[in-house]
Amino acid sequence: MPPKLETARLKHWLAWIIGLSAVFCSLVLARVDLDRMQMLALQRYGQQGAETVSQWRLMIENIQDLDDEQKLDQVNRFFNSVMRWRSDDEIWGKADYWATPLESMGRELGDCEDFSIAKYITLLLAGVDINKLRITYVKAQMGGPYSKIFDAHMVLAYYKQPNADPQILDNIIDEIRLGSQREDLKPVFGFNSQGLWIQGASTPSLQDPGARLSRWRNVLRRMAADGLGYMPTTE
Repeated sequence: MPPKLETARLKHWLAWIIGLSAVFCSLVLARVDLDRMQMLALQRYGQQGAETVSQWRLMIENIQDLDDEQKLDQVNRFFNSVMRWRSDDEIWGKADYWATPLESMGRELGDCEDFSIAKYITLLLAGVDINKLRITYVKAQMGGPYSKIFDAHMVLAYYKQPNADPQILDNIIDEIRLGSQREDLKPVFGFNSQGLWIQGASTPSLQDPGARLSRWRNVLRRMAADGLGYMPTTE
């Protein structure tokens, strides 16, 4: 790839992290009750759902001491193998529904948002720094490099350093590639449990992304009921 072209693509992805260090209040996983989650999996989804959650818990335990790149690979492969892609309309009978990790694992189905959310939460539980993770909306090129058709898509981006080329976790492919290598993706906006960045803005939004993304706020609330609670903490 020509250096200038690679640099231009990288700048699209680096936009998300400029200024986000100014966030003064973060949200971290707390009040985590995986035993409750296990119980709910059995009640709602039967033995198969409970077994999937058991495998997930074991994976989290086994990868705690691995480096971040190994954690990314294990988590990406776990969800890409356990879950099958289906549209929200097929799964939930709704045009757009963000599932909790329990719902995704229980049904073993999800769309791109569900994959990204499940991977994000799992990596937090595995000890990955929240500042390195961004759930990112992108425009995905469909039909090859010369196609002019772009569909809305969601991926999880990992920034090893604030100015690093992010690694992209995608439900479409198992291989984790750098953002500059994903010629088919154009980032639109990114968020996590700390804040929201909108492409083209001069400064990031420092508000809770739930204030902008009602579905994000809703899924956080439902995750808390499943045993994955959140609480604010000052850094």
